[in-house]
Amino acid sequence: MTNSMCREREQNPLPPKHWGVRGAVLTGLVRILATFLCVAVPAIMAQSQPTVGEPLPPWEPGMLDIHQINIGKGDAALFVLPDGTTMLLDAGATVRDRPPHYDAPPLPDDSRRPGEWLTRYIHDFHPDGEDGALDYGVISHFHGDHMGTVTDDSPLAESEAYRLAGITDVGNAIPIRTMIDRGWPDYDFPEPLDNRMVNNYRDFLAWHAEHADMDIERFEAGRGDQIVLRRAPEDYPGFALRNIAVNGEVWTGEDLEVRNRFPEHDPPSENNSSIAFRLRYGPFAYFNGGDLNGVIPEHAPKWRDMESAVAWVTGPVDVHALNHHGFRDAANSFFLSVLQPRIHILAVYAASHPGPGVMRRMMAEDIYTGPRDVFMTNGLWDGRRPHLVDLFGEDDAEWLEEQIEGAAASQGHIVVRVEPGGESYRVIVLEDSDESRRVLSVHGPFESGSGA
Repeated sequence: MTNSMCREREQNPLPPKHWGVRGAVLTGLVRILATFLCVAVPAIMAQSQPTVGEPLPPWEPGMLDIHQINIGKGDAALFVLPDGTTMLLDAGATVRDRPPHYDAPPLPDDSRRPGEWLTRYIHDFHPDGEDGALDYGVISHFHGDHMGTVTDDSPLAESEAYRLAGITDVGNAIPIRTMIDRGWPDYDFPEPLDNRMVNNYRDFLAWHAEHADMDIERFEAGRGDQIVLRRAPEDYPGFALRNIAVNGEVWTGEDLEVRNRFPEHDPPSENNSSIAFRLRYGPFAYFNGGDLNGVIPEHAPKWRDMESAVAWVTGPVDVHALNHHGFRDAANSFFLSVLQPRIHILAVYAASHPGPGVMRRMMAEDIYTGPRDVFMTNGLWDGRRPHLVDLFGEDDAEWLEEQIEGAAASQGHIVVRVEPGGESYRVIVLEDSDESRRVLSVHGPFESGSGA
């Protein structure tokens, strides 16, 4: 309607003479409105669109923003939901013994702890800025690249109740209203979780529950009411987040019914205990499954393939955060054939991410047809190539290099910005070598639900 009004305004600038004075006044008012619609509104909308070389325009009510944050040390994603509800999924800050250049360098640099860099990023994109609290903090599973490795060098919090690393570092600086993980309250599945990292995390939870009114919950497969809009849910009835799996239990698709994937004598690994969920906003759909496995050895029990189990109830999605960083045990053919993602996002931090087999499956037209794009947080950092050769051999290393270089993006923070209502979305890559939040590239808009 606006386009036709603009054309009418251009073609018929004056009212017919027989309209008289009243008609002329009415026409004048209409033309003022048309001028606003044709000139001012597009100008305002243009200001809100991401532009290469400029900082990312702020989130606005009705948008859904998913930030895959790159600090080079693991997995972390900030969700700003349509009503301004916020969720941090993981806060990876891994410390491990690897050869030089096997892992990506810390970003923007090593002058701050990973948790400090995450905190500053969240402050920049939280709807309430530095005063904002996180409505939800979610830990997919208990590995350092998802929650933060604790070492002797991890400083004590001011309270001296816990050390600062990953999620405890972020939660020490930004209030978290509700923490959700796979283990609360006993942390004893599939066996007691008694290590320095988890014990420190539990100390963090206990202190904040007592002194900061933090709520703590165990993620429950099947629920659609555990992570919800908290500010104005009535304004966005098309938003829903469904808990798909945790601790080897998978939602069946019926009410709150779940099925235990694993027999008692062979419980799930830590990776296969990961939280998995599907987010929907109108026709837009997104899946995240932590470090779930889907490619298992030939003679391994089939129940260890968690990806196929969750695929049935997840269905087609627009955006898929690749399981287990694209390691060789993820993204099996059946899983991909069901989800059919238009966009693959890889949180890459090690030379083994992604494996050549994973990349081939993601791009294979005989698994599912249609276009698809791959976005990686880290690509070919200095010193990575020798490790690719050691891991995969010269031929596969060369092929993988070509695929990384040909990806839609292979370096930066990756932001999925879904338009109000969820009908379309863009993927925006931001500078990660500094804190400018400068847009490096803009992809889309993509029509939501086109793969369904």
